[in-house]
Amino acid sequence: MFIALLICLALLTINVIIGVYVERKLSAFIQDRLGPMEVGKWGLLQVFADLLKLIQKEDIVPSAAQKRLFLLAPWIIFLSIFGAFSVIPLSSGTWLQGSQTEMGVMLFMGIVSLDTLGILLAGWTSNNKYSLLGAIRSAAQLVSFEIPLGLTILCVVMVSGSLNLQDIAGQQGIFSQEVQYLFGIKALGIEVQGIGGILTWNVVRMPFFIILFIIYFIASLAEANRAPFDIPEAESELVGGFHTEYAGMRWALLFLSEYGMMLLVSILGVILFWGAWYSPLPNVGSVRLADWTNGVPGSIHATILGFVWLMLKSYVLIALQMWIRWTLPRLRVDQFMHLCWKVLIPFTLAFVAISAFWSQLG
Repeated sequence: MFIALLICLALLTINVIIGVYVERKLSAFIQDRLGPMEVGKWGLLQVFADLLKLIQKEDIVPSAAQKRLFLLAPWIIFLSIFGAFSVIPLSSGTWLQGSQTEMGVMLFMGIVSLDTLGILLAGWTSNNKYSLLGAIRSAAQLVSFEIPLGLTILCVVMVSGSLNLQDIAGQQGIFSQEVQYLFGIKALGIEVQGIGGILTWNVVRMPFFIILFIIYFIASLAEANRAPFDIPEAESELVGGFHTEYAGMRWALLFLSEYGMMLLVSILGVILFWGAWYSPLPNVGSVRLADWTNGVPGSIHATILGFVWLMLKSYVLIALQMWIRWTLPRLRVDQFMHLCWKVLIPFTLAFVAISAFWSQLG
């Protein structure tokens, strides 16, 4: 367990270093500029220079702030995200398979929801009206978008028949009966149990899951406070939102949490919809591409390969989050509330009914 915690902490730290640099370079590319170039080759050391600057900054606490809760709030936000990684399986190996609780999805949602409490505390205890406004906006956004997010996860749980994320991931490594009937292969009497690859991923097994994933992805952007749902931070209106009064390493801890949330929802999306740690390459006749690129189940080789596949897929989603941030304008409060309550929730409720019907057929 201690090794798993160290792995998660290292993953979060490395993710911030990579994420900040990639986002700067990607935004620069989109805006036809160079981005960081001065510190290190291609600006590779810029993130470390920023970290050094933040370490040297004074840890300022406003005189009118409620000091104890003000200092505690960033840790609540960070620990809620860090704690959620304990439920997430990162590969099929023992060290990376996460918690094996049968209620893993429920535990995940419960831990992540504590993030809202930390944000409210950060804004309220700052004794700053802009911070309080940003915190209230954030709470309204997070509580609202947790509903479509939870309903999309519920659809996957109903079809998979399990609340255990390890089981949900494992089901996407074999060619299930549903897929055989879906493609009419079973009726032809052809044995395809060992094909694997992308054909066993949930987005292919269940045709409507691609729409569910789009809803999940939109809701995950709101959960991570990413544009166009960054209204809680809204620099043009609130200076910085709920974290306006934070400085130095406490400010850095808040952004470590934001990038950690980006990674968390991306990994969860890959596990639920995009084949978890399984290779997209199928076995084609005697050419066993899936077997070669997944490794022997239970081996160290398979654990490493699984972790690499999971991270590659997750970083594709993170790159998409960054692309959207630098492409779409920020929504107004009424616009994203309308999107949540009048568009996403009715759609997801309809898909819950479809998933229930589909699971009964299985």
